[in-house]
Amino acid sequence: MASSAVALEDVPSVDMMTELLRRFKCSSKPDKRLVLIGPPGSGKGTQSPVIKDEYCLCHLATGDMLRSAVAAKTPLGIKAKEAMDKAMKKPSCEKGFILDGFPRTVVQAEKLDEMLEKQGTEIDKVLNFAIDDSILEERITGRWIHPASGRSYHTKFAPPKVYGFDDVTGEPLIQRKDDTAQVLKSRLEAFHKQTELVIDYYAKKGVLAQLHAENPPKEVTVEVQKVLSS
Repeated sequence: MASSAVALEDVPSVDMMTELLRRFKCSSKPDKRLVLIGPPGSGKGTQSPVIKDEYCLCHLATGDMLRSAVAAKTPLGIKAKEAMDKAMKKPSCEKGFILDGFPRTVVQAEKLDEMLEKQGTEIDKVLNFAIDDSILEERITGRWIHPASGRSYHTKFAPPKVYGFDDVTGEPLIQRKDDTAQVLKSRLEAFHKQTELVIDYYAKKGVLAQLHAENPPKEVTVEVQKVLSS
């Protein structure tokens, strides 16, 4: 046993009970292997934890894996495959996984399919958080934050009492550089260029589900649950 492993007698009872209850609840859940596709601000980050908890899946943030692969100077394809293989074998991935931010190209999608085929599985559903660019622009460019506290505001959905100033301290609000219209436009262009072919690839395979990501989060959650229970 690895020296970093924790002996069971050292695990607090409450943690053990919580984990046992989780595993018991999860044992009846169907396996799900999901891919989430959507531009910045489309609500993937809001829905991922909900899906993860509801279906007992692990959330694989492939961007992190790929960054560590680059840092290790290993050929990216090999390292990414190793990282994915390793991640998918973790106990928390027993019921399946959510892939977010990967695959970004058709070649990556094909490689992923090959890898899963070897394990005797496949992607069950691809959730496309479809949303009009103009709605995203309103959502994102309206965000302002108070840097010291992290309090966030939105010019339309949650405006400060005094335009441009924090409610509590009266200090000026700032906009993140990623939240400006110019940065967003280039990010969206890159996103569409990259992912349109991937969306077509999964549509042809019959696993693509289009979500109405412009709706309020609770409605999107209901839509996701309908898609995943069908």
